[in-house]
Amino acid sequence: MTRHDLPAGMIRATDTTGTTDGYMPGFGNDFETEALPGALPRGMNSPQRCNYGLYGEQLSGTAFTAPSHQNERTWCYRIRPSVKHSSRYTKIDMPYWKSAPCVDPDVISLGQYRWDPVPHGEGLTWLTGMRTMTTAGDVNTQVGMATHIYLVNESMVDSYFFSADSELLVVPQEGKLRFCTELGVIDVAPQEIAIIPRGLVYRVEVLEGPCRGFVCENYGQKFDLPGRGPIGANCMANRRDFKTPVAAYEDREVPSTMTIKWAGQFHSCEIDQSPLDVVAWHGNYCPVKYDLKTYCPVGSILFDHPDPSIFTVLTAPSGVEGTANIDFVLFRERWMVMEDTFRPPWYHKNIMSELMGNIYGQYDAKPQGFIPGGVSLHNMMLPHGPDRDAFDKASYSELGPEKLDNTMSFMFETRFPQHLTAFAANEAPLQDEYIDCWSTIEKKFDGTPGKK
Repeated sequence: MTRHDLPAGMIRATDTTGTTDGYMPGFGNDFETEALPGALPRGMNSPQRCNYGLYGEQLSGTAFTAPSHQNERTWCYRIRPSVKHSSRYTKIDMPYWKSAPCVDPDVISLGQYRWDPVPHGEGLTWLTGMRTMTTAGDVNTQVGMATHIYLVNESMVDSYFFSADSELLVVPQEGKLRFCTELGVIDVAPQEIAIIPRGLVYRVEVLEGPCRGFVCENYGQKFDLPGRGPIGANCMANRRDFKTPVAAYEDREVPSTMTIKWAGQFHSCEIDQSPLDVVAWHGNYCPVKYDLKTYCPVGSILFDHPDPSIFTVLTAPSGVEGTANIDFVLFRERWMVMEDTFRPPWYHKNIMSELMGNIYGQYDAKPQGFIPGGVSLHNMMLPHGPDRDAFDKASYSELGPEKLDNTMSFMFETRFPQHLTAFAANEAPLQDEYIDCWSTIEKKFDGTPGKK
């Protein structure tokens, strides 16, 4: 991706581990990084006096007593403690950013739905350009999720945000964004994703716009890599391909606004400086980006189409073993080689609710109508599958090795029903005729033995 200069006045660590400038490789690692030499204490977390007159502060992503393999926290050494980036809050309205439970009695969520790309607007930032499509679960009890479309064409200026409710999985579809966070800078473009942890302060800048993409807001346990089981130690998403930013800070005295999402409500306050003032940090609770082109898909090499779970990139567990609060599943370019097999996804009903988005190209089960930037929703236990043209083509094609090319789509899948927002039902460009894509499927049964 194109190299962009850092914002004026921001100082970034020069030491980079791995091969990507400005980033450290790994997922779930314990990292350490400093933008000034000696800013990071050695061998301890909380010295009596920190170097450079910095303040030591811990950011905890789990309970203090969480098991060690799940415990996440980061020690920050900053110009001011976070209490100086907080003051009296005023409740504000973000009418298009909704949280669960959000059940509109006038909206029917039961159905198979598909939308064209939500069109760009004017003067939209990361906060004002968020458009919630579905919600599930309950943000107050920290279970479930929400899905959003973001439309961004203006940078946040002296404006900062964090969510106390959730971590955000960001999936760009158009344009390039920069997340200037307390723990460093992440640039993200189409075919990449970023994860912004709960409680982390950041602002979002437009590098190349207008920008559109998808967001999965995770209220529950954090995203993790799925267990590979018999697949073994390799393929799918590898930890080394995730990139965490090195420390970067700014020491700017300028009136600014801090906005917080808390229990589904938005509040703001005025502060006197930039809160992105962490000079050094160490820990394992941090933002991360990932290049989807490094995802190595695994599939069937003889017969049958595997379950889509084989393409899971990230999973956020629930209290039920093997049943996710959220799965993030990627359908990218891959070879199809199965013999005597119906190769597209088969017809099915699923206990999980599936929201899909198209990043680019053509999806094999729906060759028409599901265009880049579009979204579809198949809620729990509602049947769905290929349309007639896709079924007929897959049933009678000569089966040689075939590469699915020029395609990348994804699925946010959850164990909860996804409820449509009023925006999704009434303002987003809903394809009213989508349900009719199965209307021409014919009865082929005639009782003849051995007929195919």
